[in-house]
Amino acid sequence: MVGGRSSPETAMTHSGSCHCGRIAFTLEGEVKQVIDCNCSMCRRRGGLLAFFPREALVLASKEGDYGTYRFNKEHIAHHFCPTCGISPFSEATDPKTGRAMAAVNLRCLPDVDLAALEIRQVDGASF
Repeated sequence: MVGGRSSPETAMTHSGSCHCGRIAFTLEGEVKQVIDCNCSMCRRRGGLLAFFPREALVLASKEGDYGTYRFNKEHIAHHFCPTCGISPFSEATDPKTGRAMAAVNLRCLPDVDLAALEIRQVDGASF
């Protein structure tokens, strides 16, 4: 199923993008754990993040047509649109498994009902 409203238990294909649409993607997956991190980046950006295997995120726009910012230990590539400034996703390697991961800003998925999500607070400022 594509589009429509989703609940935390529903697996579906989501369409997402930055504000202007320069970075557009689809995401296949079930939205389960959602985090609100208080690190210096997330606190300012205001995203709600969910983690997926990197292959679940398929760019519909040109690969690399975005800016990338790394900070602190530089393990996470935070991608943002150079036109509108929105950060729809980040990429990293899971330190436990070595698997490529994507952290998707759920605020960039218009079909996800944010009010229905259970949000877990993460103290990223202490890491």
